[in-house]
Amino acid sequence: MFYLPLQKRMYVVPAGCLAFILFFTVFGDKGLLRIFELKQDKSKIEARLADNRTENEKLKREIVALQSDRRYLESIARKDFGLVRSNEVIYQFPQEEKLP
Repeated sequence: MFYLPLQKRMYVVPAGCLAFILFFTVFGDKGLLRIFELKQDKSKIEARLADNRTENEKLKREIVALQSDRRYLESIARKDFGLVRSNEVIYQFPQEEKLP
């Protein structure tokens, strides 16, 4: 049987308790590593939120332009749908092949 003197036992028990507490402080469910991961996730989410807000503002401006600006609406119709006025003539040229 393994036996420690009383003086050494007085250090082993507190050291074991301290190691136990330290382990859960770092690696536990609410430990330092988990807090670090959550802070990283939060910063990524905040960056995505800022991007989404910017995109929303852009889309709001486009909605206002589509509702009020006839020239913008006409340019969209021409570009996206290929629409023309009745007295216009369309000239189409073949695409040039790009050399590698």
